[in-house]
Amino acid sequence: MNLVTSAGRTSVDIGASAKLELVDKFCYLGDMLSVYGDTDAAVEVRIRTGWNKFRQLVPLLTNKDVSLIMNGRLYSSCVRSSMLHGSEIWPVRKENEVALQRVETRMVIWMCGVKLKTEISN
Repeated sequence: MNLVTSAGRTSVDIGASAKLELVDKFCYLGDMLSVYGDTDAAVEVRIRTGWNKFRQLVPLLTNKDVSLIMNGRLYSSCVRSSMLHGSEIWPVRKENEVALQRVETRMVIWMCGVKLKTEISN
């Protein structure tokens, strides 16, 4: 239970006729911080950032004239680094790790041009 939000207040008077709004989560230096200390909000924001970067680079990443090695390097340096920026300080749970792996798998499948109806033998 959080002592700040449990009082039912929505703002705090800091004097000089100024008030601060109480919120559950906020963005600070590109990282989403939560009053509860979990990383769910930060992971969601980073996944969204990764998808935005991926969509910007889709013409290059899906280009058949560029080798998969170069696409992998571009993906790793631009998309993956934007998704994992600041993750060194996250207390990551298994659910967050699975969500990041799932997103990365979907992006790699898209880069390789594999469709759902494509039959690939093992």
